[in-house]
Formats: sequence, C-alpha cells, structure tokens
Amino acid sequence: MAVTPRYIHQLDKHLRLDRIPTLYCPGCGLGIGLGAMLRALDKRISEGVVDRNKVVWVGGIGCSARMAFYVSYDSAHVLHGRAIPFATGVKLANPELTLIVVGGDGDIAGIGGNHLLHAAKRNIDMITVMFTNFVYAMTGGQVAPTTPLGVKTTTTPHGNPEPPLNIIKVVASLNANYVARASVTTPHYIEQFFYRALGMKGFRFIEVVSTCPEVYGRHIGLRDPVEMYNELKKRVKYKPNPTIDEALIDWEKGIIIGEFMVRDNPSYLEIIRGLK
Repeated sequence: MAVTPRYIHQLDKHLRLDRIPTLYCPGCGLGIGLGAMLRALDKRISEGVVDRNKVVWVGGIGCSARMAFYVSYDSAHVLHGRAIPFATGVKLANPELTLIVVGGDGDIAGIGGNHLLHAAKRNIDMITVMFTNFVYAMTGGQVAPTTPLGVKTTTTPHGNPEPPLNIIKVVASLNANYVARASVTTPHYIEQFFYRALGMKGFRFIEVVSTCPEVYGRHIGLRDPVEMYNELKKRVKYKPNPTIDEALIDWEKGIIIGEFMVRDNPSYLEIIRGLK
C-alpha cells in the first residue's frame, strides 16, 4: 500500500491491518489517496464533528472500490456501479450515519453514472470520492467514460474515438453542494477537500486523478511508476476558486484541481423533513 510509512502509526486504528498488504500494484496511487482521506477523517473524529461509530464506507467493483475492504469501519462491497444507491438506502434508513462512497471512474461515472446523476440532483447526504485513472483498471483496461480522446486501451486498439466525460461539469450542473478535484500527486489537497466535505451536508463529490502504471500507463508509454507519477505531477495545477469551464482534463494543457463548487443548498433529508 502506498501510504507513507511515517503515517502508518497514525492511521493503523482506521485500517484492517490483517488485510494489509493490499492487492494494489506497485506504483498505484490509491494508497496515497486513502491515506489522505483517513488523515482528514481522523481530524474530524478528534474534533467531534464525526462519530467514528457512525461511519459507513461503501464500494462497488474495482480497485478503488476495494478501499472499503481495508478500513476498520462498517463497510459494504456491492454490485458494480451500485455503491451510490446502496449508500442512499443506508442513509435513509439511519440518517445519523456518515456515508462515504469510494470507487473508480468506470464504477462511478460509467456503470453507475445514472445513480451519480440522481444522487447529485437530490443532494443526497453522502460523500462520493471518485478515483480517475482513465480506464476500467481491475477488469482489464477497457475504455472508460474518462479515457482521453485518441488513447489506446484494450478495447480501443486504434485509439479512443470518443471525447471524455467531464464529470466535474456534470455533477456541478446539478444540485450537489460540493464539487472538487485533487490528485494523488497533491495528497494535501485530497486531505483538505475531504476534511471540508466531512463538515458539510448534502451531496459532496471529490474527483481524485490517480496513477495506474500497470494498465493505463503502459498504453501511453508510462509504465514506470515513478515516471508516470512525475509526468502527472508536472501537469497538475492548483487554482483557487476555478471556474467550471476550467475543469477540462487535458494531458497537454494541464489538469486544474481545486474546489469548483461550494454551496449550501437544502439536502435531501432536509427536504423530506420539510414535507412532513
């Protein structure tokens, strides 16, 4: 797992150590992302904002979704693309719970894309963290909704003929209260954004651009983990209060990260209570 060793002693209480090491490949960015999320969660628990005993993690199918395997919390491993509706049911059954959904771009934006739209539209009270590595990584490297135009994958050997889905624009166009993007090359921003999301209501969405040298990297000539990490790091640019039009992921022009949407719309639970 790619969590920096000096943080292990801080995070071990949040992890199922009997399941470590993980199935993640060397150079995978998911451990960095999980470590940053757990540091933010640890802070919110210590502040009394989040009750440790009322946190539930939900993951679908895929490498990113398997984070739910490794955290020492109540968690569920559900069908491909169905993490958000499952989490919705849990939240409605017990509104006191803090719901965290984790998954990849194929799981969240592809197979589960319809559920993502409706959760954002309803402003459901949950946090969804989508790790974007531009392919269906665990199942063989098929083209995903986020795969850049022209990139070769196992199912697009001549190059992807479709423009990628800009998920930040999609979610922000609906009713979500929080929409942000970070990168595994900027773990401090993952921690900062997740920390903020934990203190908010409604639907909160964070995209994390990650590295997958084993499946995606080899198709673009960046199979070496260090090389791929450094190439991504050069392209990631933080911008305070970026506009939605700046949310395009462009490997050549750069990838803007930051908080694209912060608002305080009534959450789904508030609306339901108001109708009674």
